[in-house]
Amino acid sequence: MKTPTLLASAIALALATTPLLALADDAPTDTTVDLDVVKVHAKLDEARNALSPDIGSSQFTITAADIDRLPLGASTPMNQVLLQAPGVVQDSYGGVHVRGDHANLQYRINGVILPESISGFGQSLDPRTVSSIRLLDGALPAQFGDRTAAVVDITTKSGQALGNGGSVGVTAGSFGTFNPSLAWWGSQGRWSWFVTGDYDQNKIGLENPTNSRTPDHDKTHQGKAFADLTYLVNEDTRLSVMAGYANNRFQVPNNPGQTPAFDDQGQTDFDSSALDERQRENTRFATVALQGLVGDSAYQVSLGQRYSSVAFDPDVTGDLIFDGVASQVDRGNRANVLQADISTPLGASHTLRYGLYGDFEHATASNNSWVFPADADGNQTSNIPELIGDSSRFHASTTALYLQDEWKLGEDWTVNYGLRGDRYKAFGRTESQLSPRVGAIWRATDSTTLHAGYARYFTPPASELISSGDIALFDGTTNQQLAAGAQIPLSERSDYYDLGISQQVGDHLTLGLDAYDRLADRLQDEGQFGAAYIYSTFNYRYGHVHGLEFSADYSNGPVSAYFNAAYSRAMGKQVMTGAYNFDPDALAYVAENWIHLDHDQKLTSSGGINYSFAGNNRVGANYLYGSGLRTDTATVPNGAALPSYFQLNLSAGHDFEADTSHPLHVQVAAVNALDRSYQLRDGGGIGVFAPQWAPRRGVFLSVQQDF
Repeated sequence: MKTPTLLASAIALALATTPLLALADDAPTDTTVDLDVVKVHAKLDEARNALSPDIGSSQFTITAADIDRLPLGASTPMNQVLLQAPGVVQDSYGGVHVRGDHANLQYRINGVILPESISGFGQSLDPRTVSSIRLLDGALPAQFGDRTAAVVDITTKSGQALGNGGSVGVTAGSFGTFNPSLAWWGSQGRWSWFVTGDYDQNKIGLENPTNSRTPDHDKTHQGKAFADLTYLVNEDTRLSVMAGYANNRFQVPNNPGQTPAFDDQGQTDFDSSALDERQRENTRFATVALQGLVGDSAYQVSLGQRYSSVAFDPDVTGDLIFDGVASQVDRGNRANVLQADISTPLGASHTLRYGLYGDFEHATASNNSWVFPADADGNQTSNIPELIGDSSRFHASTTALYLQDEWKLGEDWTVNYGLRGDRYKAFGRTESQLSPRVGAIWRATDSTTLHAGYARYFTPPASELISSGDIALFDGTTNQQLAAGAQIPLSERSDYYDLGISQQVGDHLTLGLDAYDRLADRLQDEGQFGAAYIYSTFNYRYGHVHGLEFSADYSNGPVSAYFNAAYSRAMGKQVMTGAYNFDPDALAYVAENWIHLDHDQKLTSSGGINYSFAGNNRVGANYLYGSGLRTDTATVPNGAALPSYFQLNLSAGHDFEADTSHPLHVQVAAVNALDRSYQLRDGGGIGVFAPQWAPRRGVFLSVQQDF
């Protein structure tokens, strides 16, 4: 199904439904009739917000102003924005981990779920679109399912709220960085729009596998665009069309000094700094959403599609000489999504929320590999490579229904309880689960709020990360797998407990403390197996994750500051799917012993401070600290932690003509200002392929002109 066809069908459906809603209230259908668009948008925004409760869960909010205060401002990649929240751990390739999960993040834009793209390292969402981000985690209400480590709930900027205008800007500096951007927004009558796009090129597209300042062969070219077009049908109905696009190209950085291990047609020598591996990533999505009010009930119904692809191009000769295999990897995934959420008040004390979700995917994967014949011990028996083609395709569907009730017990207590049913179907098998949820908020005093929650979770495997090819094709070659076993991952089932407190201290300081515990069956994890920078999902039979988070937020006139600290412990035992990817000795150890997950980081902290003075000047600083991700010891997989790291970032900015509606914003940033050299990965640990070092110090200039 092509995206234009889907959009045409969705628009036809929405327009066919809209007159019924309008005429039910005898509303005029003549679009020349003026509405108080400011009040109507405000009313509909409030109705949309009422669809998504957060009772019992933990939440952290990042506003557009918070993003602007970061050293790189709106040029900050989305993963770096999320690192400002408590309990978010950085990893290589743009990855983040929330509360001990590898990925498992759910992205929503204006309440609409975006199906996951094929995870690599490209950032497909632009912070320039953000009005605010709510990061929800913990024991989520029944409305939230599928991806549950955290919900990244984005509210976009609105042309109606911003007025007519736009901006053009550029960020440039170290590592050949050149990042121009353009945004345009406005409203006219019942129409409003927000459009943004940017292009980014630099020489540190991926983490450097060495400790050098400038990696070899690491250029990237990335382009992103987003548009949101909204039309007020009447005073109770709003139609929106959202679309996004990301096109990212990467050179895979080289690790000099590697030792050749194979003979390719007589050639046994190759300079590893001259390898030429590349990866391409594309993501595009489009959604039509109809949102509004029917009587006292608020609703939003959306229909959308997301297409994502990744292609890895090897250096055939070089990869064969070093690894004994050179793989051309291509993966594609198209997802069609239907979502409906409804909220109905029942008297003064109850609000009933209910809805459905359907995600229907078609995935393709091919792995055309050049390999050498080998004996039973894996030793090369011929220097003439042979090409083995392996491809697969499959359909997967995820459907869900939920029902929940928010019950206000007097002035101080609110309880939200509900039930969610999920069903996942793929590879000829069906998995399902009924998941109870309950959360409570107690406003103990005017300044003290406690929350608690329990959630039963059902997490299907990420279809876009599954390749169902035949590993037996590589028997008797230099790419023969080390072990056998189940290849297709299973859905994870877990019990999640969350307890927290928020304390207001005076008028300017807010403190938060949160504890969580998760017991998992068929715990999902991800690893990078092979040269392509594409993750694959596997399961541990048992999992246990728990932790503690502290946050502090201060705001007083020209000064704003925040501080987060988190402790986490994420453990797994007994690999039950994807075992063919692992060393047999590691499998034997994990079968009998609990081990740390490769992405487990014991201590994590972030913080920052900003000061504005003389009206249009500002200075700021923020930092990241981590005690280190996991690596192997001689006897224990993931048995050690890498050295801790500390990264300090500084910025200073000035607004020229700040008293006008079209100021010129100028900001200078020093990222990793102390030039601290630290390693995110060392190539050790389960599912880790190569070492990765964080970027060294970079100095950048950002200029943005509003119009």
